Amino acid sequence: MSTQTRKLSLFIMMALQLAIWGAWAPKLFPYMSMLGFTAGQQALVGSCWGIASVVGIFFSNQFADRHFAAERFLAVSHVIGSICLLGAAYSTSFPAFFAFYLAYSLVYVPTLSVTNTVAFANLPNGKDFGQVRSGGTVGWVMASWPFVFILSEHSGVEQVRSIFLVSAGISFALAVFSLTLPHTPPKKGGEGLDSLAWRRALGLLKKPFVAVLFFVTFLDSVVHNGYFVMADAFLTNRVGIAGNLSMVVLSLGQIAEVLTMLVLGVVLGKLGWRKTMIVGILGHAARFLAFAFLADSVPAIIAVQLLHGICYAFFFATVYIFVDEAFPKDVRSSAQGLFNLLILGVGNMVASYVFPNLIARLTGADGKVDYSTLFLVPAGLAALGALVLAFAFNPPTAAPAGTLEDA
Repeated sequence: MSTQTRKLSLFIMMALQLAIWGAWAPKLFPYMSMLGFTAGQQALVGSCWGIASVVGIFFSNQFADRHFAAERFLAVSHVIGSICLLGAAYSTSFPAFFAFYLAYSLVYVPTLSVTNTVAFANLPNGKDFGQVRSGGTVGWVMASWPFVFILSEHSGVEQVRSIFLVSAGISFALAVFSLTLPHTPPKKGGEGLDSLAWRRALGLLKKPFVAVLFFVTFLDSVVHNGYFVMADAFLTNRVGIAGNLSMVVLSLGQIAEVLTMLVLGVVLGKLGWRKTMIVGILGHAARFLAFAFLADSVPAIIAVQLLHGICYAFFFATVYIFVDEAFPKDVRSSAQGLFNLLILGVGNMVASYVFPNLIARLTGADGKVDYSTLFLVPAGLAALGALVLAFAFNPPTAAPAGTLEDA
């Protein structure tokens, strides 16, 4: 398989992987509200990804990493995930919905780090990851477009449950496609891998710059996940965008993400780790401040979605690249799992608890939410993260070069 063909295959893998997520993520919390789930029940659903991230550290990044070819692991996981999504689509009671969504989370979340592993293992240069990962952005955008026709302006439960049906179809498609990916064999102990690599990865938190990055990643993951908790309802209930168009409006951010991912390598080379991450996290602050004070301007709210590309590529994608470049080879996979635990797990859990409860507290007797006050919370968290990075993050290399072993 030529290098270009391999890159295209990995690009499609990322597109399908993120399309599964993008099909349901923007509407998940509004859908749960339609089902009558309380803020506490919504927080429990949000905790599923945290549970799955912890399991992923011990299973996908340890056991599966050493006993299964990555492409086969992806195929099996996505078949099971497709079945679970179908179950969630037709579950209206909280216990049943929670059970199916938890099962889906347990098989899907680990595949996010596995696809990263497959990409890095089959790319000649780690800096090409940005181009391959942009496929995920394309997939997320494409997943939103069917709902322009599936949903109506004021959709009910019967229509909105289609988010899981579409996602299930994409999941099955990726299961089949995974079998065509470049063979990525399991890692054996003979390759010098530490069977308890996750402990060594945790031990790296003793290094100040790793601890600082870990803390800021936690802050930004809360802000990032909070965006998905609040954005769709804000667009439809406050800004006045039709329910069948809100996902398309949100997808504008992913379109911008394609461009920023393509130039990420150049930006990293010019700005370095710290400045690139600061720009990324300040993108969150700017977007939420616009939400807080410009909600009456539909054009402004639509335009500010373009900041999402900067928010994701310049912070989260940069973190993934930093881990792959700066951490010792035998703990990189486990370190990716630890940061995934923050980004997809702990941050998701905290955001799923904090923001639904904040919305409940800031909802007046007339049923209207005080969004101006609400959005100052994530904006403040993002600003704090940027300050911590500016004054406390001192990586061993200024730009993509070197490893922790050289520090």
